[in-house]
Amino acid sequence: MLRQVLERLSRGVVLKRRLPPQFGRGPLFVSPESGLKYYRSDLSTADPTLFRMAQELVKPADVVWDIGANVGLFSFAAAAVSGPRGRVIAVEPDTWLVDLLRRSSRLLVPERAQVIVIPFAVSDRIDLTELHIAARGRSANFIEGGGSSRTGGTRRTEFVISITLDWLLGILPAPQVLKIDVERLEGRLLLGASRMLTEVRPRIWCEVSTECEQVVTEILQEASYEIYDAGVHHSARKPLRRAVWETLALPR
Repeated sequence: MLRQVLERLSRGVVLKRRLPPQFGRGPLFVSPESGLKYYRSDLSTADPTLFRMAQELVKPADVVWDIGANVGLFSFAAAAVSGPRGRVIAVEPDTWLVDLLRRSSRLLVPERAQVIVIPFAVSDRIDLTELHIAARGRSANFIEGGGSSRTGGTRRTEFVISITLDWLLGILPAPQVLKIDVERLEGRLLLGASRMLTEVRPRIWCEVSTECEQVVTEILQEASYEIYDAGVHHSARKPLRRAVWETLALPR
């Protein structure tokens, strides 16, 4: 009951927070409408794995693509590491979150990379599809055909345009780092990324649902990627035979 009350009260609330010290404490806008954890003033505890992967995968001057950017924690952490010679592409289909990302990108932080916000969904085809706005929090939004038990149901649906990673590759600079969080559509997304995987070969961090483990594994192995568990410290990681929830995929 308390959670439901907080979720209702959080709708439309926008808070200005700062990234953890290792990312220069750069400012960004967040909202508990995306997740109640954003009420915290200290973002370092909001998603420790996300911040660790930004530090581990991103290098100065890198181009980073953040697919399913949400409020932009990974985007702006990556921008801090990549620095002014880098670039971050934040792809997000929810127009409410897109506005939040754009507000954060307009904050003047000279030492971080430019963050370009792209208001599209990403799938295996260019099409018109439905975005489900999750009742429980916008971090669980999903495109038709996806979704998980975290949604708490659908608040409403909106029509959005879906594109493929390979299509986007023909327009924007190719990434050295690719982060994917698309709520059980990661298999379909990777089916539309053959050029990305075989020619560009970025370092990939991908949230993989149980339903998509098999297809994601097959696609990554066919493209000669080694699969690891991003939840394990890099000093203890060993190659895996199958994708896991926090999949780290590195080109061989």
